[in-house]
Amino acid sequence: MNDANFRERLFEILKDTDSLPRQDYDRIVHLARKSSESHEKLQQKLANLQQSLDYLRLGVKYLIFDLEATRRENVDLRKRLEKNPPRDNFGE
Repeated sequence: MNDANFRERLFEILKDTDSLPRQDYDRIVHLARKSSESHEKLQQKLANLQQSLDYLRLGVKYLIFDLEATRRENVDLRKRLEKNPPRDNFGE
């Protein structure tokens, strides 16, 4: 349920409670406020979660890019070593 639907439904519920006794009406209004506050907190937490997921995706993309670059460098270095192997100066 999106934010607009939630607010619309909450307003409809409060509008329908006008004919209730005062004590019940006050109780429903209190519960509606708590529900609205909880909904706001949930929306904030979802936004924070989305932001964290976006940051994680970016980090993973960077790591994949870095891994691919490292693999290419390793292949290049192995080819260089095969063409020009290091000299063994220890047996002199």
